[in-house]
Amino acid sequence: MLKHIELSDLELGMFVHKMEGGWFDHPFWKSNFLIQEQKQLQLLVQSKLRGVVIDTSKGKDVPASTPKARAPARQPGAIEATRIAAISKRSKHEADSSRPVSIAQELNAAQAIANKAKENLHRTFMAARLGKAMNVKTVEPIVSDILASVRRNPQAFSGLMRCKLKNELMFRHALSVSALMVSLARKMKLPSQEVHECGLAGLLLDIGVNYLPQTLDPPNGDFRSVDPKIWQQHVMLGYRGLVNDNDLPQPVIDAVLQHHERMDGSGFPKSLEGQEISTVARMAAICDTFDFMLSQTSTVAACDPASAVQQMKAMSGAFDDELLREFIESVGLYPVGSFVRLHSEKLAMVIDEDHKDHTKPIVQAFYSYATGEQIKPHRIALARGAETDHILSVADLSELGLPEEAHLREMIFLSTYKNMPG
Repeated sequence: MLKHIELSDLELGMFVHKMEGGWFDHPFWKSNFLIQEQKQLQLLVQSKLRGVVIDTSKGKDVPASTPKARAPARQPGAIEATRIAAISKRSKHEADSSRPVSIAQELNAAQAIANKAKENLHRTFMAARLGKAMNVKTVEPIVSDILASVRRNPQAFSGLMRCKLKNELMFRHALSVSALMVSLARKMKLPSQEVHECGLAGLLLDIGVNYLPQTLDPPNGDFRSVDPKIWQQHVMLGYRGLVNDNDLPQPVIDAVLQHHERMDGSGFPKSLEGQEISTVARMAAICDTFDFMLSQTSTVAACDPASAVQQMKAMSGAFDDELLREFIESVGLYPVGSFVRLHSEKLAMVIDEDHKDHTKPIVQAFYSYATGEQIKPHRIALARGAETDHILSVADLSELGLPEEAHLREMIFLSTYKNMPG
């Protein structure tokens, strides 16, 4: 049973389920834990938290007959010094937390970031939907979290967004494009502030969708299936919603306004051409298009990630050629989640990149074309010297009797990393 209590009611043996307050209102790394030591209890009582929620099924309850215990008087000496030291230690841990790790090691953190980000985005988007003033600063920490994840592993966060189904389209798209923008900006070796701006632009590109008529209520919130004249309005609506925010960098506002412009002038809303389109907007056009191509609409099937890359390369006049080349190098010629046919007559899914050769990723083989049967899943690093296998083409799964591609992609991706050592 969950129960809200005051800090003064805390006792040893209670299980803290949730702490009510900000990140720097307490010195603890974990958000829930059993109070086992007097130091833990003192730090909680001395903190700036508004209160806590305890779980009485996992720890001690507040005695019904016992009057409230008075909170110990604040002692700014040893207790406060311990608290400051704990926060400093945690901050150092965070500063060191951007060291490179494997996808398997990063997935849990990526999922936690996605869950937290969805809550923040939901509040921001809802404010826009209700016609309230938006506090864009509330979503800026999301960019920092995504950037840290991308630094640790460039593929984990985007791969998770690409392969996991239980993500509402609008939020998944915003998070995915933000991660793609961050990866592309880092590939281009942009200054750290510009990398952050690119990530923020990715989050806010389609903020204008919240200003479209909610009576339309398209399936899964996908407004691309409505009348194009209505859908295209989201660009100007988003721009107008953000342009009066004095704290928002101009490149972010430009990206929101121009991310549907195309190099040959065929885009909207102003039919800009070439260098008339800002650099961040040209980057956003690529990342936004790529991610939307991977999402099924009411009229168009979702595209395989590798097929999307090939199709974008063929869209003459749409994108900045140099930026597109940088983008493909950042996601790989065969991005995570791509189904590929191997020379060994095996069907496999790309599960990771190879840092030395983006044409030879790491794949998980799971089906034999020769026998027409599923095989025991196994990992193949195509760029390794001992491997002679290679990719023949992007795979067509339509006649193989396998589960629907999106479900198969999720199943393979999550089961692969669940069974791998972190």
